[in-house]
Amino acid sequence: MAKKIALFTGTRAEYGLLYWLMKDIQQDPDFTLQLLVSGTHLSPEFGLTYRQIEQDGFHIDEKIEILLSSDSPVGVAKSVGLGVLGFTDALARLSPDMLVILGDRFEALAAAQTAMILRIPVVHLHGGEITEGAYDDAFRHAITKLSHLHFTATESYRQRVIQLGEAPERVFNVGAIGLDHLKRTPMMTVAELADSLAFPLQQPYFLVTYHPVTLANEPATASFGAVLNALDSFPEHQVILTYPNADDGGRKIIPLLEEYAKANPTRVLAIPSLGQRRYLSAVSHASAVIGNSSSGIIEVPSFGIPTVNIGQRQQGRMAANSVIHCPPRVEAIRLAMSSAISGRYLEAEESITNPYGQGDAGSQILARLKLFGGATIKTFYDIQRGSLS
Repeated sequence: MAKKIALFTGTRAEYGLLYWLMKDIQQDPDFTLQLLVSGTHLSPEFGLTYRQIEQDGFHIDEKIEILLSSDSPVGVAKSVGLGVLGFTDALARLSPDMLVILGDRFEALAAAQTAMILRIPVVHLHGGEITEGAYDDAFRHAITKLSHLHFTATESYRQRVIQLGEAPERVFNVGAIGLDHLKRTPMMTVAELADSLAFPLQQPYFLVTYHPVTLANEPATASFGAVLNALDSFPEHQVILTYPNADDGGRKIIPLLEEYAKANPTRVLAIPSLGQRRYLSAVSHASAVIGNSSSGIIEVPSFGIPTVNIGQRQQGRMAANSVIHCPPRVEAIRLAMSSAISGRYLEAEESITNPYGQGDAGSQILARLKLFGGATIKTFYDIQRGSLS
């Protein structure tokens, strides 16, 4: 009998990373794919990106509404509660053999804790990473402890998951799942991308995504304002601005980027979501990727494109030598952008080594899912004694 593999997605970014794994599960006769969709996918404010999931040929088994219209920590905390309520009913109806979760967001935490209580084994991707500037960091480690099978993006992250007490035989370093797109997704030309966006890309351009920083003292509007001011110093570059995520403070950024695009209609495009193929195609032709998204750290270096990583959101995450870190101040961002387009990164493209793998994570994960027995009882692995205790 085919194993029922439920997969959770709550944001455009994580769906894009999971796309090829979902396709592989969908096409494998040993599996039945069940899809739980929630978070910003169901929000008009963030582009109703569930439509893209359906256009890509996936059947959505459950849509779980959890987002409130508030833009505060209280709203996020309440959304976690709504998620637990919604995921409980959805998972009880679907009764999957396991639940696949990627990453570190509050929506994912709600899904993981629900599955654990319902005795549904949780398969976790991208555990063991560090992002000290966001509460995602704590969520990620909490999901690790709620999970039963782990696929990490680097060996050092694998060791950190083991350090958290997970048995080594359940923790596998497969690389970053998003890099599978490099081998399997055909990229669009600049002309095709411009046509798809209905926006003429006639100059070099920057791709910009800035998310609120939820733990560090980095006010969203002031920091994003510094990004926009720095962009003004490069009038010869066009700008593609994607919307932030649904963390508290994110909605304050949206009017700023919309006003910036309105004031610069031929130079700036603001768009809620590019979708994975357009996003990666935009990365491949950009002069630089700017902001504080994990994509700038994990996927972008594989394209030989420089990243300007702003502020503390990704602090602690392993990064390639093509990533330029800077504080969220106008002059610092401006200097980092100047360095990114100076030419030295293009000259050094062959020396850029992405520590997150080679783009074959999906096949490794699929093979392990077939072998996983589904046991939900775990024994804490004591790393100091090198044994179970």
